[in-house]
Amino acid sequence: MGYLYLLIAIIGEVVATTYLKSTNNFSEVMPTTYVVTGYGIAFYFMMLAMKTIPIAITYSIWAAVGISAITIIGALKYKEIPDFLAILGIGLNPSEG
Repeated sequence: MGYLYLLIAIIGEVVATTYLKSTNNFSEVMPTTYVVTGYGIAFYFMMLAMKTIPIAITYSIWAAVGISAITIIGALKYKEIPDFLAILGIGLNPSEG
């Protein structure tokens, strides 16, 4: 169950981070709701995942999958194409290399 909880946590974090840019300083109700709910889900399920998965493994998977997903979503939704240094930085994450 730990890895299922971690997957739910990652999805919550990715949803929240994706909508963070659309909140307009938290003045837009729906994006703000997605952000607050997403981060709440993310931290709750990450806590559950850490009951059975060591913290270092939990966090490295969270970071690697989250960064990769946000990079792809940023490119597709916001046309934020990562440059060479951004890709190099992502590649330096030991859990992704």
